[in-house]
Amino acid sequence: MDIGEMLTRDGMRDFTSDQRDTYVNDATEIRQLGLIFKARIGQTRIDGDKPWSAKRRAHKVGRRVDEVARLLERAAAKVEALDATYGSEVLDLPERRAKALARKQQRRDARELTRRKAQALTGRTLAESAAGLAADPRTEKNQAAPPMPQSPPPVYVHPHGFQQPPTGAFGEPLEDITSYFANDFPEAR
Repeated sequence: MDIGEMLTRDGMRDFTSDQRDTYVNDATEIRQLGLIFKARIGQTRIDGDKPWSAKRRAHKVGRRVDEVARLLERAAAKVEALDATYGSEVLDLPERRAKALARKQQRRDARELTRRKAQALTGRTLAESAAGLAADPRTEKNQAAPPMPQSPPPVYVHPHGFQQPPTGAFGEPLEDITSYFANDFPEAR
């Protein structure tokens, strides 16, 4: 396959699909061979073997064969990931950059518009406040200040509800409370 053709989206997809299928088929065949190896080696006795020695040997060999099959399956997954990574990092990159640049320009435009609105609002507010501070002297002479309303004198109320002691007619304090009940309770004197 031509390298230029392979570096297109369809070319990379075809290449990775072929490689993935090859690795998956090889892994399947090696797993089957591993099962056969385990069975044959587990049944083969060598002079001087102890019980279960053949099974242990079969397990050791089979573990290596299974590892090769696992590595081939991982290679198939990596080849599949290669297609996705190539598509997102190489083929889709110009489009993503253009979108990011457009979003960035849109944010700049929005900030500039906000800045202009803020400047216009500040200018208008300053003009209004300056107009309010520099009042027309002709209108000041004609306007009279409204009279301030008279407020009633404050009434002080004790927070606990107590009242001041009652005073007499001329503001003199009254006598002791026992003087009011002197006729009712003569022994109180």
